[in-house]
Amino acid sequence: MARIHNDVLAVPQPHSNPLGPRASRPHPRSEGREGLHAGRPGFQGRVGMTIKMRQIVNMAEETIQKDALADATVDAAEVSRFSRLAGEWWDPRGKMAVLHKFNPVRLAYIRDAVCRQFGRNAGHPPCLDGIRILDIGCGGGILCEPLARLGARVVGADPSPDNIKAAEMHAERGSLTIDYRVTAAEALASAGERFDVVLAMEVVEHVADVGLFVARCADMVKPGGLMIAATLNRTLKSFALAIVGAEYVLRWLPRGTHRWDKFVTPGELEYATGQAGMRIIGETGVIYNPLTDHWRLSSDMDVNYMLTAEKARAD
Repeated sequence: MARIHNDVLAVPQPHSNPLGPRASRPHPRSEGREGLHAGRPGFQGRVGMTIKMRQIVNMAEETIQKDALADATVDAAEVSRFSRLAGEWWDPRGKMAVLHKFNPVRLAYIRDAVCRQFGRNAGHPPCLDGIRILDIGCGGGILCEPLARLGARVVGADPSPDNIKAAEMHAERGSLTIDYRVTAAEALASAGERFDVVLAMEVVEHVADVGLFVARCADMVKPGGLMIAATLNRTLKSFALAIVGAEYVLRWLPRGTHRWDKFVTPGELEYATGQAGMRIIGETGVIYNPLTDHWRLSSDMDVNYMLTAEKARAD
């Protein structure tokens, strides 16, 4: 954790040497978030929205439902951290500003992948009509809402009651029907829930056991369905940009949002996905262009990347 001494910032150091982004496929570790602008119709201004949303924020440690976390890969400390940000989810100029800017590129990637898989025309909304999608770690619903506007039947799951309350309030303002639940992936899988698409966007790097988390996600994918994940690679470049740059220099994210040692290499995520019985059918990096202030897809997977995996169709 970084410390401030006499206004001098001491940034944290990596705990171990990072693996190269793609040079080799490492063995898995033993421990085993209409158009592309989400939420615009329901947004009513930064100050008013933030004040109203903060009314629902309680003491995060007291509001995490223990039943939702039992036998789950959820990291309670991570849930507490994001619970404290519940009032910020829908402020595009607040602490979630970077996620709002990132949302269009990940939404387009998901839309196009799902349309290809299910024979839909991405240019003719509601192109996801009837597709049942689970967004794990949905936070305040920034990704759930545009997916619902594209016609998908969306279930948003998050172990933080504060986050789910924020999501429900914003969806109600936009007259959207989204099934929000205070729960974890493992609980849904154990209940026999099945989906055409399971999303794990910016959540893999926050779970306690990547292998188990991916396996339970895969359990919920219907034959012929997809699992799509977005996360951060564990490289020196990601430490420099995603932690030192984003959290300590540019202050895009609250300090402590990420832990570099919990970042997941593409090789590790591909291995876990394969062990869960799914096949990788697509992968891409995502990079930020400071000149245009936009994110875009790229072959560079050194920092942010997304993977798409398919479950074999039933015979």
